[in-house]
Amino acid sequence: MKKGVIIILAATLGLAACNKFEKGEGDMTYKIYNSEGKPKIKEGDFVKLNGIQVIETKNGDSTLVNTYDNERPAFFPISKSMFKGDLASALKLLGEGDSAVFKLNLDSMAKYSGQPKPTGAKDNFSTFTIKIEKVLHKAANEADSTFEKKKRSFFEEEYKVLIAKNKANEASKIAKYIADNNLKTQKTASGLQYVIETPGNTQRATLTDTVMVDYTGQFTNKKADGKINVFDTSDAKIAKEAGIYSPMAQYSARPLVLGQLAPGFIEGVQMIGVGGKIKIIIPSKLGYGENGGGPINPFTPLVFDIYLKAIK
Repeated sequence: MKKGVIIILAATLGLAACNKFEKGEGDMTYKIYNSEGKPKIKEGDFVKLNGIQVIETKNGDSTLVNTYDNERPAFFPISKSMFKGDLASALKLLGEGDSAVFKLNLDSMAKYSGQPKPTGAKDNFSTFTIKIEKVLHKAANEADSTFEKKKRSFFEEEYKVLIAKNKANEASKIAKYIADNNLKTQKTASGLQYVIETPGNTQRATLTDTVMVDYTGQFTNKKADGKINVFDTSDAKIAKEAGIYSPMAQYSARPLVLGQLAPGFIEGVQMIGVGGKIKIIIPSKLGYGENGGGPINPFTPLVFDIYLKAIK
């Protein structure tokens, strides 16, 4: 996502806080910032959108969802509204190309979605900044089976565009990360780039060994707020700062069977001994490849900071 777009979205959130919102259904309030005049979204349609969901806390705004940070738009089937003033009813105020800010009631969202209310909210509303990218409209009296086929084709074509874009941009993402962080990396024959901060002892792990490692995995792009874009870590402090903390997770050195890890991670760990620290930049061919997995998109390079504490 371009920096200018992030600034515009941040400004939009700021303006939304001080400008008067219009009253929508139920407890919803909204402000439309751009309207292309295209047909409005209706029940049954299928929508591709980008969005940011924020709640206000005592410590400032907390971002719950940001599709721009994830570099992955959301695909949203427009179903019947669960309650007046829900997200579906909000989106029905928009058409393709439109953007707006909505405030939705957190109690109602929790009650009807079955998801717990976010902790730490200062008030009872969550703010959504939405940009409608594309809309697949369901025709009147169109059979559900026919439209389902159209939805699959629509999603597959849009996903192909995402994959092609990621593949084309991967090398430049790696180069930009290295330049932005002023790193003097070395490169292996496989394409792994690395910086050894501390070599550790002379012991080296084999594929059948279990390694005890502290690590943080991040994407090469920063988040909209300028912070590093962490997707996994064994450090509780980093997890909390990144907004991915889970009380169920183990925040300490984690035991990992080396041979079960991504090729780039294996190669990086085998460059250091116990007590060693290394930063590795893994191209997708040594990571999650052309398919991705979980929060990781296809053709996505990854960065890991690894501290090898023990080999078993």
